[in-house]
Amino acid sequence: MQENKKIAVENLNLYYGEHQALIDINVDLKEQKITALIGPSGCGKSTFLRVLNRMNDLIDGVRIAGKVTVDGEDIYDNNMDVVSLRKKVGMVFQRPNPFPMSIYDNIAYGPRIHGIKKKQVLDELVERSLQQSALWDEVKDRLNKPALGLSGGQQQRLCIARLLAVEPDVLLMDEPTSALDPISTLKVEELIHELKNTYTIVIVTHNMQQAARVSDYTAYFLTGELVEFDHTEQIFTRPRDQRTEDYITGRFG
Repeated sequence: MQENKKIAVENLNLYYGEHQALIDINVDLKEQKITALIGPSGCGKSTFLRVLNRMNDLIDGVRIAGKVTVDGEDIYDNNMDVVSLRKKVGMVFQRPNPFPMSIYDNIAYGPRIHGIKKKQVLDELVERSLQQSALWDEVKDRLNKPALGLSGGQQQRLCIARLLAVEPDVLLMDEPTSALDPISTLKVEELIHELKNTYTIVIVTHNMQQAARVSDYTAYFLTGELVEFDHTEQIFTRPRDQRTEDYITGRFG
């Protein structure tokens, strides 16, 4: 089956002041596939993830060279509307960060910002997003209760639902289960599998088993370089680069 390219990264270099954090990255990320970014702490995984929706723009002293396109559109073009980009390419962070408001208002927040005001439309969006995030059955009777009253795992799925409510194409996930217990982690992993049918997903993880379980493709980063990118099965069973094998087998460092 033909796999379509969703995101293309060409000759990407990123600097924090004088420090080069990403070095000549070239990679294509496939549509409706899950790509895991692995590598030791400080290797550039999260920096690369933030490149894909220009979150690095918020950091002083960042300089980027190269080209990044989403659906063929250069996201670093001067005419790019960054608000629209972040609606299309949304992000879930390491720790759940629900807003201090009701469950309903957390989900409806984004659509309201983008101009949706009709209660019936918002009601449908809230229900659909919570259904998609496998949370609806757990919270449907307490939508007006504070989101901060949910468990950690529920809060993370709420944050995913909040992201889905603005109807993105791409989901960026920065270690979305690192703050969760094993049962909540499993629920989020099952959810990620389901979401792949609709969305392109890029996930940063330190957990080798998680990368092997959830992803179609894996990218191994080391000191700012993309060492290897391939189908996940290939990476974990027959890596082509010795550095990748050393990391996966625990011989790294």
